[in-house]
Amino acid sequence: MTLAIASGKGGTGKTTLAVNLARAYARPLQLLDCDVEEPNAHLFLPGTEAASEVATIPVPEVDESRCDGCGECSRFCAYHAIVSTGTKALVFAEMCHGCGGCPRVCPRQAIREVPRRIGMVERRQAGDIALVTGRLDVGSVLAPPLIREVKRRLDPSLPAVIDAPPGTSCPVVTAVRGADFVLLVTEPTPFGLHDLQLAVDTLRELAQPFAVVLNRAGAGDDRVHRYCREAGIAIMMEIADDRRIAEAYSRGRLVFDAVPEYRALFSGLADTLLGGQGG
Repeated sequence: MTLAIASGKGGTGKTTLAVNLARAYARPLQLLDCDVEEPNAHLFLPGTEAASEVATIPVPEVDESRCDGCGECSRFCAYHAIVSTGTKALVFAEMCHGCGGCPRVCPRQAIREVPRRIGMVERRQAGDIALVTGRLDVGSVLAPPLIREVKRRLDPSLPAVIDAPPGTSCPVVTAVRGADFVLLVTEPTPFGLHDLQLAVDTLRELAQPFAVVLNRAGAGDDRVHRYCREAGIAIMMEIADDRRIAEAYSRGRLVFDAVPEYRALFSGLADTLLGGQGG
């Protein structure tokens, strides 16, 4: 079972839900932190770092002695990462998505691919939780290739929780695609509802099964409840607007450990979606 935790906007409690569900699960599982631009699951799961690997994508390198500036590569590239000046091809590596198409369309075989570093993939063991974290390098702009590298470490023999990036853009789609189920975390505010609707539209376009978790319940109004009821969307859990949760989060503590009365809530959801035995 692969469960993705997503949200239409940042700051709704997505990571809070992901790390506490992982803690509530009573058996070994993987937690993949795919919020590679700002990973933070490791702050709540102290443990031993097991490995750290450099992540790269293949980018073109032009052999100017072979290139005649025909422009086939430039016409092929949808991202304008390689441009022909009429005499030679110029490469803008930061814009390259690593699709591998330009070497294949070059009639003079003047292009080869070389690895370009985009970030790191780190592994850590925190009790029963195997945490895999993607960390995008400062200045790198392409999160999806690094997210794919993180997901490539997914062990199909273990249940997995994916902490997706916020929003509805390409990184989110890359993170949630292929998950068995997606939980959308939202809050009872106008902004929360607006971005929840965008996330719902995205998941329906992807044909991904999903439900909602309402965080900070009681702090706003009932507009999220009304929307979910009218749209036929299940709200699987509500987390109260509790100062103790905010205090635990600010100290890097898990709600599951810091506020014991919430254990049953997280364990019940873990039982339902991951088949665990909440502890």
